[in-house]
Amino acid sequence: MEKLIFSDEFDYDGAPNPEKWRCEVGNHQWANNELQAYSDRPSNVYVKDGKLVIVAQKEKDGDREYTSARLNTKESFTYGTFKISAKLPNGVGSWPAIWMLGKSIREGTRWPLCGEIDIMEHVGRDEDNLLFSLHSEKRNHAIGTERTIVARSKDLCKDFHEYCVKWTPTFIEFFVDDVSMARFDKDDDNSVENWPFDAPHFMILNIAVGGGLGGPVNDEHLPYVMEIDYVRIYAE
Repeated sequence: MEKLIFSDEFDYDGAPNPEKWRCEVGNHQWANNELQAYSDRPSNVYVKDGKLVIVAQKEKDGDREYTSARLNTKESFTYGTFKISAKLPNGVGSWPAIWMLGKSIREGTRWPLCGEIDIMEHVGRDEDNLLFSLHSEKRNHAIGTERTIVARSKDLCKDFHEYCVKWTPTFIEFFVDDVSMARFDKDDDNSVENWPFDAPHFMILNIAVGGGLGGPVNDEHLPYVMEIDYVRIYAE
């Protein structure tokens, strides 16, 4: 039977709970040629009316022309069922994601050797498509070998949907509203370079602007807003 080991129902107002979340900040050049700076300002991230709200907007910050927010769980997890209810932003140039990075990146391990689990990625120019991916040293988008499945779903930007990953020692499976969308099974190569998914990972919630996947930005479509109703993590 699954046991709830982490949750945030966002039943408070103000900044995200600092005991559970850390905002990454910086107006440097982030990965993938993204255009945003990340901030922890209330204009970019706040909790209100039972929702966590992340806002990407046209706003200069250093050399960056846009600002947004990126939240990490302070805690890391190995295996489990991760459920996140979210309403995604629309607008050409938006790139929201719910994803995970190996904890070892905090200790100096480079990407993608640390591992990356993309619970959900979405790009605003194609509202009905979702991407589900795993990245490792041997299989990642930088060398065109990542494990990725693109699946279609409706009303992603109009309604809340539950995005879920079931992460086990032998497979990682992705769901939307309890419907399986993608599954990747562990193969015979048990090396960390191929399968770094037997070690702790932390969760990230963010909206990137533009970049390699987000593509060209239509400023008239900003701000981009992603709302999160809950985050729940279960262990066996």
